[in-house]
Amino acid sequence: MESCISRRSVLATLSGTAAAVSLGSIPGAAHAQVSVPWSTGTEKPKYKPPYGATDCHQHIYSSSFKPDPKATIQAPDATVAEYRLLQARLGLTRNVVIQPSAYGIDNSGLVSVLGEFGLATTRGIAVVNTDVTDQELRDLNEAGVRGIRFNIISPGGATSMDMIEPLSKRIAHLGWHVQLNVSGDQIASNRDLLVRVPCPVVFDHLGHLPEPEGVKHPAFLVVTELMKKGKGWVKLTGLYNDTKVGPPTYADSVGVAAAFVTAAPQQVVWGTDWPHPTEKADNKPDDALLPDIFAGYVTNEALRYRILVDNPARLYGFGKRT
Repeated sequence: MESCISRRSVLATLSGTAAAVSLGSIPGAAHAQVSVPWSTGTEKPKYKPPYGATDCHQHIYSSSFKPDPKATIQAPDATVAEYRLLQARLGLTRNVVIQPSAYGIDNSGLVSVLGEFGLATTRGIAVVNTDVTDQELRDLNEAGVRGIRFNIISPGGATSMDMIEPLSKRIAHLGWHVQLNVSGDQIASNRDLLVRVPCPVVFDHLGHLPEPEGVKHPAFLVVTELMKKGKGWVKLTGLYNDTKVGPPTYADSVGVAAAFVTAAPQQVVWGTDWPHPTEKADNKPDDALLPDIFAGYVTNEALRYRILVDNPARLYGFGKRT
């Protein structure tokens, strides 16, 4: 059955993993090369994900969507067709589209994107504030939305920490969750709030645990407490956000990811964060590294399947009627 590698064994193998996922070691026969906008490299990953593997964090940008003038990130177009190239390159089946902060609480673009992808394989996460109506929430649910995001780590966002509790009470009956892009310090200082909300809480990008503290930061205990209760979830995404080591190994971030997997493997999901909006155009990561790094610290194939297929199906309702 499924087994979880210990953190000690994970860290012991990091040096080997680093070598295994270096840019020069990924096999790249000419026929396997796929060029994807907003992604470095063209070769496919060494690790082949199972059918049903889900990218639980990616964005779509379009100049046809209405921008939020207060947003700090206004990324260039990154289209559905371009993302499908990434899916083909990495061997992914399902995806979760996250409403970018660039468009604030106007989810019309997200709804159109979900229609273009199709709900057989795609779900969405919206951004709303306390002015949202119950009918708007029902309409978003019908469109395939399964949660709301609070991007509080960036200044000038459309949401705030004090909106989390009242909105969580309004979405809980829909089976939705709240998704938080917050700092480790914000997690630690809001433990009571996070325990109190009546729906699951999903933490973006490894909870933004700051390095070099990593798992020694107080937020790690807050998050893992929620995970062990079946309430908290962590996205194994954004290795580049808080790393001090950097590519190609992101060894410090990998250590944090491995620790979350060890703590509660049933409460983690994986994703790419394509088109990597926080990274400059000339500094996009090689997306083929991401599945290989994941396979390096999750070595049990049954556990890989659980994280890539089963956990997302449970969190986002894949396989259920929309």
